[in-house]
Amino acid sequence: MTLGLFEGYGIELEYMIVDRDTLSIRPICDVLLREIAGAQVNEVEAGPLRLSNELALHVVELKTNGPAPDLAALPAAFAKGVIDVDDRLAAHGAMLLPGAMHPTMLPDEGVLWPHDNRPIYAAYDRVFGTQGHGWVNLQSCHVNLPFSGDEEFGRLHAAVRAVLPLLPALAASSPVFEGRLADVADMRLEVYRGNQRRIPSIIGKVVPEPVWTRADYEREVLAPMYRDIAPFDPDGELQDEWLNSRGAIARFDRDAIEIRVLDTQERPAADLAIAALVSAVTRALVEARFVPLAELQALATDPLADLFVAVVRGAETTVVDHVPLLRALGWDGPAVTAGELWGSLVAKLWPAGESGVPRRFRDAIAVIVGKGTLSRRIRGRLGDAPTRAAIDDVWHELAACLVEDRAFAGR
Repeated sequence: MTLGLFEGYGIELEYMIVDRDTLSIRPICDVLLREIAGAQVNEVEAGPLRLSNELALHVVELKTNGPAPDLAALPAAFAKGVIDVDDRLAAHGAMLLPGAMHPTMLPDEGVLWPHDNRPIYAAYDRVFGTQGHGWVNLQSCHVNLPFSGDEEFGRLHAAVRAVLPLLPALAASSPVFEGRLADVADMRLEVYRGNQRRIPSIIGKVVPEPVWTRADYEREVLAPMYRDIAPFDPDGELQDEWLNSRGAIARFDRDAIEIRVLDTQERPAADLAIAALVSAVTRALVEARFVPLAELQALATDPLADLFVAVVRGAETTVVDHVPLLRALGWDGPAVTAGELWGSLVAKLWPAGESGVPRRFRDAIAVIVGKGTLSRRIRGRLGDAPTRAAIDDVWHELAACLVEDRAFAGR
Protein backbone atom coordinates (compact mmCIF):
# COMPACT_ATOMS: atom_id res chain seq x y z
CA MET A 1 0.00 0.00 0.00
CA THR A 2 1.46 3.34 -1.06
CA LEU A 3 1.34 6.05 1.58
CA GLY A 4 0.95 9.73 0.85
CA LEU A 5 2.86 12.62 2.36
CA PHE A 6 3.32 12.32 6.14
CA GLU A 7 1.01 9.31 6.40
CA GLY A 8 3.80 7.19 7.87
CA TYR A 9 7.37 7.29 9.14
CA GLY A 10 10.22 4.83 8.89
CA ILE A 11 12.97 5.23 11.50
CA GLU A 12 16.29 3.37 11.57
CA LEU A 13 18.77 3.70 14.46
CA GLU A 14 22.26 2.20 14.37
CA TYR A 15 24.29 1.29 17.45
CA MET A 16 27.73 -0.17 18.06
CA ILE A 17 28.26 -3.38 20.01
CA VAL A 18 31.17 -2.94 22.42
CA ASP A 19 32.76 -4.56 25.46
CA ARG A 20 30.98 -3.47 28.64
CA ASP A 21 34.24 -2.74 30.42
CA THR A 22 36.83 -1.72 27.83
CA LEU A 23 34.51 -0.28 25.12
CA SER A 24 36.44 -2.26 22.49
CA ILE A 25 34.25 -3.17 19.53
CA ARG A 26 32.66 -6.63 19.66
CA PRO A 27 31.81 -8.07 16.21
CA ILE A 28 28.93 -10.26 17.37
CA CYS A 29 25.85 -8.87 15.62
CA ASP A 30 25.45 -12.23 13.88
CA VAL A 31 25.48 -14.01 17.25
CA LEU A 32 22.82 -11.61 18.55
CA LEU A 33 20.51 -12.12 15.57
CA ARG A 34 21.03 -15.88 15.60
CA GLU A 35 20.12 -16.13 19.28
CA ILE A 36 16.91 -14.18 18.72
CA ALA A 37 15.83 -15.90 15.49
CA GLY A 38 17.08 -19.41 16.18
CA ALA A 39 18.92 -19.39 12.86
CA GLN A 40 21.46 -17.21 11.11
CA VAL A 41 19.53 -14.31 9.59
CA ASN A 42 20.18 -10.73 8.46
CA GLU A 43 17.01 -9.43 10.09
CA VAL A 44 14.57 -10.50 12.77
CA GLU A 45 11.23 -9.18 14.01
CA ALA A 46 11.17 -7.86 17.57
CA GLY A 47 7.65 -6.68 18.40
CA PRO A 48 7.01 -3.27 16.79
CA LEU A 49 10.65 -3.15 15.66
CA ARG A 50 13.01 -5.16 13.50
CA LEU A 51 16.69 -5.78 14.16
CA SER A 52 19.12 -6.09 11.28
CA ASN A 53 22.78 -6.17 10.41
CA GLU A 54 24.83 -3.48 8.72
CA LEU A 55 28.14 -3.50 6.83
CA ALA A 56 30.20 -3.86 10.02
CA LEU A 57 29.77 -6.92 12.21
CA HIS A 58 29.90 -4.75 15.35
CA VAL A 59 26.86 -2.64 14.37
CA VAL A 60 23.18 -3.51 14.83
CA GLU A 61 20.23 -1.54 13.49
CA LEU A 62 16.89 -1.13 15.26
CA LYS A 63 14.11 0.05 12.96
CA THR A 64 10.36 0.35 12.70
CA ASN A 65 8.65 -2.83 11.53
CA GLY A 66 7.18 -1.11 8.48
CA PRO A 67 5.97 2.50 8.36
CA ALA A 68 4.67 3.81 11.67
CA PRO A 69 1.54 5.99 11.45
CA ASP A 70 2.70 8.27 14.27
CA LEU A 71 6.06 9.12 15.81
CA ALA A 72 4.67 9.64 19.32
CA ALA A 73 4.62 5.95 20.29
CA LEU A 74 8.10 5.20 18.96
CA PRO A 75 10.36 6.49 21.79
CA ALA A 76 8.88 3.92 24.17
CA ALA A 77 9.14 1.15 21.57
CA PHE A 78 12.77 1.94 20.78
CA ALA A 79 13.65 2.37 24.48
CA LYS A 80 12.30 -1.11 25.18
CA GLY A 81 14.08 -2.50 22.13
CA VAL A 82 17.36 -1.02 23.33
CA ILE A 83 16.96 -2.57 26.79
CA ASP A 84 16.05 -5.97 25.33
CA VAL A 85 19.10 -6.00 23.06
CA ASP A 86 21.40 -4.67 25.75
CA ASP A 87 20.22 -7.40 28.14
CA ARG A 88 21.02 -10.08 25.56
CA LEU A 89 24.45 -8.58 24.92
CA ALA A 90 25.20 -8.51 28.65
CA ALA A 91 25.45 -12.31 28.60
CA HIS A 92 28.41 -11.87 26.23
CA GLY A 93 30.03 -9.11 28.27
CA ALA A 94 28.93 -6.59 25.66
CA MET A 95 26.56 -3.63 25.39
CA LEU A 96 25.19 -1.05 22.98
CA LEU A 97 27.01 2.24 22.49
CA PRO A 98 25.19 5.33 21.15
CA GLY A 99 26.58 8.30 19.27
CA ALA A 100 27.70 8.55 15.68
CA MET A 101 31.30 7.31 16.00
CA HIS A 102 33.29 5.14 18.35
CA PRO A 103 35.70 7.58 20.00
CA THR A 104 38.83 5.42 20.10
CA MET A 105 38.57 2.51 17.63
CA LEU A 106 40.89 2.36 14.64
CA PRO A 107 39.25 1.55 11.31
CA ASP A 108 41.37 -1.55 10.69
CA GLU A 109 39.68 -3.13 13.72
CA GLY A 110 36.41 -3.41 11.78
CA VAL A 111 35.09 -6.76 10.50
CA LEU A 112 32.57 -6.96 7.64
CA TRP A 113 29.30 -8.91 7.84
CA PRO A 114 30.19 -12.44 6.63
CA HIS A 115 26.77 -13.98 5.92
CA ASP A 116 23.93 -13.28 3.43
CA ASN A 117 24.56 -10.24 1.21
CA ARG A 118 28.27 -10.81 1.69
CA PRO A 119 28.91 -10.35 -2.07
CA ILE A 120 27.50 -6.81 -1.79
CA TYR A 121 29.75 -5.92 1.12
CA ALA A 122 32.73 -7.55 -0.57
CA ALA A 123 32.05 -5.49 -3.70
CA TYR A 124 31.96 -2.29 -1.65
CA ASP A 125 35.25 -3.27 -0.06
CA ARG A 126 36.84 -4.10 -3.40
CA VAL A 127 35.78 -0.83 -5.03
CA PHE A 128 36.17 1.62 -2.14
CA GLY A 129 38.18 -0.06 0.60
CA THR A 130 35.87 -0.13 3.58
CA GLN A 131 38.47 -0.16 6.37
CA GLY A 132 37.82 3.49 7.06
CA HIS A 133 35.91 5.54 9.61
CA GLY A 134 33.15 6.42 7.17
CA TRP A 135 32.48 2.74 6.57
CA VAL A 136 33.02 0.72 9.75
CA ASN A 137 32.86 3.54 12.31
CA LEU A 138 29.60 5.38 11.87
CA GLN A 139 26.11 5.20 13.31
CA SER A 140 23.23 7.25 11.98
CA CYS A 141 19.50 7.78 12.28
CA HIS A 142 17.62 7.44 8.99
CA VAL A 143 14.20 9.02 8.58
CA ASN A 144 12.00 7.74 5.75
CA LEU A 145 9.16 9.99 4.55
CA PRO A 146 6.66 8.56 2.06
CA PHE A 147 5.24 10.03 -1.12
CA SER A 148 2.71 8.95 -3.71
CA GLY A 149 3.44 9.80 -7.32
CA ASP A 150 5.54 12.46 -9.00
CA GLU A 151 3.68 15.49 -7.71
CA GLU A 152 4.20 14.51 -4.06
CA PHE A 153 7.77 13.39 -4.74
CA GLY A 154 8.62 16.76 -6.28
CA ARG A 155 7.25 18.73 -3.33
CA LEU A 156 8.87 16.49 -0.75
CA HIS A 157 12.24 16.45 -2.51
CA ALA A 158 12.27 20.25 -2.73
CA ALA A 159 11.53 20.54 0.98
CA VAL A 160 14.11 17.97 2.05
CA ARG A 161 16.82 19.68 -0.05
CA ALA A 162 16.18 22.94 1.81
CA VAL A 163 16.26 21.42 5.31
CA LEU A 164 19.18 19.03 4.81
CA PRO A 165 22.12 21.49 5.13
CA LEU A 166 20.96 22.48 8.62
CA LEU A 167 20.50 19.00 10.09
CA PRO A 168 23.96 18.67 11.69
CA ALA A 169 23.08 21.77 13.74
CA LEU A 170 20.53 19.56 15.52
CA ALA A 171 22.11 16.14 15.41
CA ALA A 172 25.94 16.37 15.42
CA SER A 173 27.22 13.85 17.96
CA SER A 174 30.72 12.89 16.77
CA PRO A 175 33.39 15.30 18.08
CA VAL A 176 35.96 12.60 18.95
CA PHE A 177 37.72 9.95 16.87
CA GLU A 178 40.86 7.87 17.31
CA GLY A 179 41.09 9.14 20.87
CA ARG A 180 41.31 12.85 20.12
CA LEU A 181 39.05 15.82 19.65
CA ALA A 182 38.18 16.54 16.03
CA ASP A 183 38.32 20.07 14.70
CA VAL A 184 34.76 19.69 13.39
CA ALA A 185 31.48 19.13 15.22
CA ASP A 186 30.29 16.23 13.09
CA MET A 187 33.27 14.03 12.25
CA ARG A 188 31.01 11.24 10.97
CA LEU A 189 29.74 13.45 8.17
CA GLU A 190 33.17 14.95 7.54
CA VAL A 191 34.56 11.51 6.69
CA TYR A 192 31.31 10.37 5.07
CA ARG A 193 31.63 13.13 2.47
CA GLY A 194 34.86 11.56 1.21
CA ASN A 195 33.84 7.92 1.28
CA GLN A 196 33.22 7.58 -2.44
CA ARG A 197 35.63 10.08 -3.88
CA ARG A 198 36.74 7.36 -6.31
CA ILE A 199 33.33 7.60 -8.03
CA PRO A 200 32.00 11.09 -7.21
CA SER A 201 28.63 10.65 -8.93
CA ILE A 202 27.54 8.28 -6.15
CA ILE A 203 27.45 11.00 -3.52
CA GLY A 204 27.34 14.13 -5.65
CA LYS A 205 27.47 17.18 -3.39
CA VAL A 206 25.55 15.37 -0.62
CA VAL A 207 22.68 17.83 -1.11
CA PRO A 208 20.60 16.23 -3.89
CA GLU A 209 20.15 17.74 -7.33
CA PRO A 210 16.98 19.75 -8.09
CA VAL A 211 14.90 17.06 -9.80
CA TRP A 212 11.18 16.68 -9.29
CA THR A 213 10.04 13.51 -11.10
CA ARG A 214 11.04 9.87 -10.99
CA ALA A 215 12.04 9.87 -14.65
CA ASP A 216 14.32 12.87 -14.15
CA TYR A 217 15.80 11.36 -11.00
CA GLU A 218 16.58 8.08 -12.74
CA ARG A 219 18.15 9.91 -15.67
CA GLU A 220 20.11 12.59 -13.78
CA VAL A 221 21.03 10.83 -10.52
CA LEU A 222 20.83 7.05 -10.82
CA ALA A 223 21.96 6.46 -14.40
CA PRO A 224 25.30 8.31 -14.02
CA MET A 225 26.07 6.31 -10.87
CA TYR A 226 25.41 2.99 -12.56
CA ARG A 227 27.44 4.04 -15.60
CA ASP A 228 30.41 5.20 -13.53
CA ILE A 229 30.58 2.18 -11.25
CA ALA A 230 30.06 -0.44 -13.96
CA PRO A 231 33.79 -0.83 -14.82
CA PHE A 232 34.50 -1.58 -11.14
CA ASP A 233 31.41 -3.73 -10.61
CA PRO A 234 31.19 -6.16 -13.57
CA ASP A 235 28.72 -8.44 -11.78
CA GLY A 236 26.31 -5.58 -11.05
CA GLU A 237 26.27 -6.22 -7.30
CA LEU A 238 26.07 -2.52 -6.48
CA GLN A 239 23.89 -1.17 -9.27
CA ASP A 240 20.78 -0.48 -7.25
CA GLU A 241 19.21 2.70 -5.93
CA TRP A 242 20.65 2.11 -2.43
CA LEU A 243 24.11 2.74 -3.93
CA ASN A 244 23.16 6.42 -3.88
CA SER A 245 25.00 8.05 -0.96
CA ARG A 246 23.56 11.55 -1.05
CA GLY A 247 22.35 12.97 2.21
CA ALA A 248 18.77 12.20 1.21
CA ILE A 249 17.97 9.56 -1.38
CA ALA A 250 14.86 8.56 -3.29
CA ARG A 251 13.82 4.99 -2.52
CA PHE A 252 11.37 4.25 -5.30
CA ASP A 253 11.30 0.62 -4.18
CA ARG A 254 9.28 1.80 -1.18
CA ASP A 255 8.08 5.24 -2.39
CA ALA A 256 9.96 7.21 0.25
CA ILE A 257 12.76 9.71 0.61
CA GLU A 258 15.35 8.54 3.12
CA ILE A 259 17.17 11.26 5.07
CA ARG A 260 20.62 9.97 6.05
CA VAL A 261 22.62 12.80 7.63
CA LEU A 262 21.37 12.61 11.23
CA ASP A 263 23.91 11.35 13.78
CA THR A 264 22.59 8.85 16.33
CA GLN A 265 21.93 10.50 19.69
CA GLU A 266 22.41 9.30 23.27
CA ARG A 267 18.86 7.94 23.58
CA PRO A 268 16.02 7.12 21.17
CA ALA A 269 13.80 9.88 22.58
CA ALA A 270 16.27 12.45 21.24
CA ASP A 271 16.48 10.76 17.83
CA LEU A 272 12.69 10.62 17.57
CA ALA A 273 12.32 14.23 18.71
CA ILE A 274 14.74 15.34 16.01
CA ALA A 275 12.88 13.22 13.46
CA ALA A 276 9.59 14.80 14.56
CA LEU A 277 10.95 18.35 14.30
CA VAL A 278 12.58 17.70 10.93
CA SER A 279 9.30 16.20 9.70
CA ALA A 280 7.37 19.23 10.96
CA VAL A 281 9.67 21.67 9.17
CA THR A 282 9.61 19.58 6.01
CA ARG A 283 5.82 19.48 6.13
CA ALA A 284 5.63 23.25 6.54
CA LEU A 285 7.76 23.64 3.41
CA VAL A 286 5.75 21.06 1.47
CA GLU A 287 2.59 22.97 2.38
CA ALA A 288 4.20 26.30 1.32
CA ARG A 289 3.78 27.83 4.78
CA PHE A 290 6.65 30.27 4.24
CA VAL A 291 7.25 30.60 0.49
CA PRO A 292 5.67 29.16 -2.67
CA LEU A 293 6.96 25.81 -3.94
CA ALA A 294 8.65 27.53 -6.87
CA GLU A 295 11.00 29.35 -4.49
CA LEU A 296 12.01 26.09 -2.85
CA GLN A 297 12.64 24.48 -6.20
CA ALA A 298 14.75 27.46 -7.27
CA LEU A 299 17.31 26.89 -4.48
CA ALA A 300 20.60 26.11 -6.21
CA THR A 301 22.62 23.11 -5.12
CA ASP A 302 26.05 24.74 -4.72
CA PRO A 303 25.12 27.26 -1.98
CA LEU A 304 23.20 24.56 -0.12
CA ALA A 305 26.16 22.19 -0.40
CA ASP A 306 28.56 24.87 0.84
CA LEU A 307 26.31 25.55 3.81
CA PHE A 308 26.09 21.84 4.58
CA VAL A 309 29.89 21.61 4.79
CA ALA A 310 29.99 24.66 7.07
CA VAL A 311 27.33 23.22 9.38
CA VAL A 312 29.11 19.85 9.50
CA ARG A 313 32.10 21.74 10.85
CA GLY A 314 30.41 24.31 13.07
CA ALA A 315 27.02 22.73 13.86
CA GLU A 316 24.70 25.13 15.68
CA THR A 317 27.28 27.95 15.83
CA THR A 318 27.46 28.25 12.02
CA VAL A 319 26.29 31.60 10.66
CA VAL A 320 23.64 31.18 7.98
CA ASP A 321 23.57 34.10 5.55
CA HIS A 322 22.05 32.40 2.48
CA VAL A 323 19.12 34.79 2.03
CA PRO A 324 16.96 32.62 -0.29
CA LEU A 325 17.18 29.72 2.18
CA LEU A 326 16.49 31.94 5.19
CA ARG A 327 13.42 33.28 3.42
CA ALA A 328 12.33 29.74 2.54
CA LEU A 329 12.52 28.85 6.24
CA GLY A 330 10.50 31.83 7.39
CA TRP A 331 13.40 33.98 8.64
CA ASP A 332 13.06 37.62 7.60
CA GLY A 333 15.94 39.08 9.60
CA PRO A 334 19.69 39.33 8.98
CA ALA A 335 22.17 36.46 9.11
CA VAL A 336 21.59 34.11 12.03
CA THR A 337 23.31 31.11 13.57
CA ALA A 338 21.96 27.70 12.65
CA GLY A 339 21.06 27.12 16.28
CA GLU A 340 19.03 30.33 16.46
CA LEU A 341 17.31 29.42 13.21
CA TRP A 342 16.23 26.08 14.66
CA GLY A 343 14.99 27.89 17.75
CA SER A 344 12.90 30.12 15.54
CA LEU A 345 11.44 27.13 13.70
CA VAL A 346 10.56 25.43 16.99
CA ALA A 347 8.74 28.58 18.15
CA LYS A 348 6.80 28.82 14.88
CA LEU A 349 5.87 25.16 14.44
CA TRP A 350 5.72 23.93 18.05
CA PRO A 351 4.41 27.03 19.87
CA ALA A 352 4.25 26.89 23.65
CA GLY A 353 0.92 25.59 24.88
CA GLU A 354 0.17 23.57 21.75
CA SER A 355 -1.01 20.16 22.92
CA GLY A 356 -0.29 18.24 19.72
CA VAL A 357 3.45 17.83 20.34
CA PRO A 358 4.46 15.13 22.86
CA ARG A 359 6.11 16.50 25.98
CA ARG A 360 9.12 14.23 25.62
CA PHE A 361 9.77 15.61 22.12
CA ARG A 362 9.62 19.17 23.43
CA ASP A 363 11.91 18.33 26.32
CA ALA A 364 14.50 16.61 24.11
CA ILE A 365 14.57 19.49 21.62
CA ALA A 366 14.76 22.00 24.49
CA VAL A 367 18.01 20.32 25.60
CA ILE A 368 19.47 20.56 22.09
CA VAL A 369 18.36 24.14 21.42
CA GLY A 370 19.18 25.31 24.94
CA LYS A 371 22.40 23.42 25.75
CA GLY A 372 23.66 22.57 22.29
CA THR A 373 24.08 19.50 20.14
CA LEU A 374 25.31 16.30 21.73
CA SER A 375 28.64 17.04 20.06
CA ARG A 376 28.89 20.37 21.87
CA ARG A 377 27.83 18.85 25.20
CA ILE A 378 30.43 16.09 24.89
CA ARG A 379 33.12 18.62 24.02
CA GLY A 380 32.11 20.77 26.98
CA ARG A 381 32.47 17.81 29.33
CA LEU A 382 35.84 16.76 27.91
CA GLY A 383 37.58 20.13 27.70
CA ASP A 384 40.32 20.95 25.24
CA ALA A 385 42.80 18.12 25.90
CA PRO A 386 40.94 15.04 27.14
CA THR A 387 42.76 11.95 28.33
CA ARG A 388 41.80 8.48 27.17
CA ALA A 389 40.34 7.83 30.61
CA ALA A 390 38.15 10.95 30.35
CA ILE A 391 36.91 9.89 26.91
CA ASP A 392 36.10 6.40 28.19
CA ASP A 393 34.22 7.88 31.15
CA VAL A 394 32.06 10.03 28.87
CA TRP A 395 31.19 7.14 26.58
CA HIS A 396 30.39 4.87 29.52
CA GLU A 397 27.97 7.58 30.65
CA LEU A 398 26.50 7.80 27.14
CA ALA A 399 25.91 4.04 27.24
CA ALA A 400 24.12 4.52 30.57
CA CYS A 401 22.03 7.35 29.06
CA LEU A 402 20.96 4.97 26.31
CA VAL A 403 19.56 2.23 28.54
CA GLU A 404 18.26 4.64 31.19
CA ASP A 405 16.54 6.83 28.56
CA ARG A 406 18.01 10.11 29.83
CA ALA A 407 19.70 13.09 28.26
CA PHE A 408 23.44 13.68 28.46
CA ALA A 409 23.79 16.97 30.30
CA GLY A 410 27.28 18.02 29.26
CA ARG A 411 29.11 20.17 31.80
